[in-house]
Amino acid sequence: MAKTNKVIIQVCVCGAGTKKENAPTVPYTADEIAEQTIACAKAGASIVHIHVREDKEVDGKMEIGYKSMSLVQFTAAVEAIRALSQKEGIDIIINLTTSGGEYEDYKRLQHLSALRPEMCSFDPNTLNWANSYIFENSPRFLNYLGAEVVKQDVKPEFEIFDTGHLDSAMYYVEKHGIPKPAHMQFIMGVGGSMPGTSLNLAFMVSKLPEGSTWSVSGIGRCHMDMMLAGLSMGCDGLRVGLEDNIYYSRGVIATNLQLVERAVELSKIAGREIATADEARDILGITRNCLRDEKTNPTTWFEP
Repeated sequence: MAKTNKVIIQVCVCGAGTKKENAPTVPYTADEIAEQTIACAKAGASIVHIHVREDKEVDGKMEIGYKSMSLVQFTAAVEAIRALSQKEGIDIIINLTTSGGEYEDYKRLQHLSALRPEMCSFDPNTLNWANSYIFENSPRFLNYLGAEVVKQDVKPEFEIFDTGHLDSAMYYVEKHGIPKPAHMQFIMGVGGSMPGTSLNLAFMVSKLPEGSTWSVSGIGRCHMDMMLAGLSMGCDGLRVGLEDNIYYSRGVIATNLQLVERAVELSKIAGREIATADEARDILGITRNCLRDEKTNPTTWFEP
């Protein structure tokens, strides 16, 4: 569609790594995730990006809120969001992570056919995350994911951490016939990938495939810089939330609601209007609203 003045606000409420020890405001449970999602939707967020957590024994110690790809946990979170959305009369696009790293392929895919979200993340490359661990996205898995998003009619959000990731994203778009426009989510400032500077973002934007939509997030200290730079360059969206940044200002722990409210305020100062969920669907080319009751198209994933 033609470029609009609307800006899509996405909130990433918890991520896989943000702990309550660092940010007590981060949600762990399905009810916490749902309550914060609806509050953020009321403030202007049209997409919520969901990771889930579970209590798990790790190295002989019980970890509370440990990262998870459990279908049970995803189901609880999505059902809680959908129920509270219906109760409050709120519409928001659900974007489920397919994560990266240590999980078996089937665990990263099974919730797409089971829950039919409108969006999911699609990380088109492996990287050494913060120079500390391998954020693995093998060609084998990415081919499974490319086929699955087409089969389930799920809009992929390509998470772009560096310039070569754009080429990789379009490789899977073309190979699997993923509907265009492709949506690129620039994630700037992760150690081991593209630093979060205006110059780097401008370069990335200059390399966008024709017709693509794009959003931006800055990790940690470059959070505000990337929002301002993105707005100045005409971004289609801003991504905020405790997954990417736990501070509202120096030493002040944020809430997801505060981060959404600030993104809305900055967008309006920049002369932009805030997209509703339906307007976001139009911009991104999403034609199906998963809040309706629909026939599923399940894929059975077997553990090797």
